[in-house]
Amino acid sequence: MYERILIPVDGSEDAERGVAHGIDLAASVGATLHLLYVVEEGGNPWLSDTMEDQQERAKEYGQEILDEVAERATDAGVEVVTRVEVGPRVHEKITDYSEDEGMDLIVMGSGYRGRFGNLLGSTAEKVLQSSRVPVTTIRRRRDNQDDG
Repeated sequence: MYERILIPVDGSEDAERGVAHGIDLAASVGATLHLLYVVEEGGNPWLSDTMEDQQERAKEYGQEILDEVAERATDAGVEVVTRVEVGPRVHEKITDYSEDEGMDLIVMGSGYRGRFGNLLGSTAEKVLQSSRVPVTTIRRRRDNQDDG
């Protein structure tokens, strides 16, 4: 059913729920796991270093996160592909990657934004709205307790 699963990661607690679920799912069905970290183009103009330096540090940070998650997946017996991408809109990079690489499923952690906020985190919500690939979101419970 699933041969190629994409998990976008950003090092957040919300993303971690997607990572845990995605690794378990990939291990149970024998799927290859694709881990993607997206660096938004540009930088913070208020910082003293250049935007290029900021972006390079962000790519290095992203690769560190990917390496940590890849190690966990490998320990679970899952084949892993990692990639750092740079783009102006994170959700578009996620959906473009999923289509270009032939993903069967996207698994994302998402924050619950409360009763009057967005139901899902903004990136997850945008991916859900724009993806042609099925998306599973793993979100925080309302009482802010993890499900696992």
